[in-house]
Amino acid sequence: MFKLFNTGFLLFLILLVPTNAFTAETEGYSCFGKPYETEYSANEYITHHLSHCVVDSPLGPIHIDSVFYSVFMAFVFLLTFYAFARKASAGIPGKGQSFIEIIIEFVDEQVKDTYHGSSKTIAPLALTIFIWVFLMNFMDLLPVDMLPKAGEMMNIKYMRVVPSADLNITFGLSITVFLLILYYSIKIKGLGGFAKELAFQPFGKAMLPFNLLLKVIEEIAKPISLGLRLFGNLYAGELIFMIIAIFTAGQGVTYLFDIGVIPFALMQFVLGLIWALFHLIIILLQAFIFMMLTIVYLSMAHEEH
Repeated sequence: MFKLFNTGFLLFLILLVPTNAFTAETEGYSCFGKPYETEYSANEYITHHLSHCVVDSPLGPIHIDSVFYSVFMAFVFLLTFYAFARKASAGIPGKGQSFIEIIIEFVDEQVKDTYHGSSKTIAPLALTIFIWVFLMNFMDLLPVDMLPKAGEMMNIKYMRVVPSADLNITFGLSITVFLLILYYSIKIKGLGGFAKELAFQPFGKAMLPFNLLLKVIEEIAKPISLGLRLFGNLYAGELIFMIIAIFTAGQGVTYLFDIGVIPFALMQFVLGLIWALFHLIIILLQAFIFMMLTIVYLSMAHEEH
C-alpha cells in the first residue's frame, strides 16, 4: 500500500506545477466573483463552462479546480483501496473485496503479458494510472451544471470538474510517465548505453544525425500523444454534454418552439442518458489505453538493443 501511495504521489506531484502555455482559454478570468443573474446565450453558456477557476501564485496561474478534483480523485482511490486492504481476509471475500481483487488481477495480467523487466513498481504504477485516470474521466458523467451551480452558491464563478479535460493535467501525467521512461532507460542501459541507442539506432553510426533526429522525435511524441489523446477524447465528451444541455433546455430553443420546458427536459434526459452510456465506454477505454501505453513504453525502456 505504501508503494501504491508513493507511486500515486509521484504522479500527481507534477500537477501542482502550473503550465502557462495552457491557460490562454481562461486569460482574464478569475476564480471568485458574483455569478451571472441573467440567462446565458448558447455561446456564453459554453464559454462559461469551459472557463477554469484560476488562482495566481508565485509560480504563475494555476487551474485550481483541475488540481483540486484530480487530487481529490487520487485520495478517493487511495483511501478506498486502503480500506479494502485493511479488511481483506483469507476467507470468502465480500462483494467489494472481490471487485477490487478482479481489478488488481486484471491489471496484473496486463503487466505480466506486456512488461518484460524486473521492476516491482510497474504493476502499482499501472494500477494507479488506470484507476486514477478512470475516476477523473468519470467526473464527466456528472450533470453538467451540478457542481458549477454548487460552486456559484459559494461565489465560485468558474469551475470545471473534469480534470482530464485540462491539458495541464493530461500533460502533467504524460510528462511524469516520460520522466519515468528516461529514468528506467538510463538505469537499465546506463547513461552511455542510452546515449548510444539515441545516436546509433536504427541505422548505425554512419547515420548518426538522422538516427538522433528520429529518436528525439520518437521520444518526444510519446508524452505528446499520451496527453493529447486523453485530453481530446474527454474535452469532446464534455463539450457534447454541454451541447445537449443547450439544445434541449436552452433559452433560444424554448423561444423557437414555444411548447414549454418539460418536453425539452425529457429530451435532454434521453439524449444525455444515451451519450452517458456510450461515453462510459470511452472513459474506461481511455484509462485502459493510457495504462497500456505506459506499460509498453516502460517495457521498451528496459529493452537493450
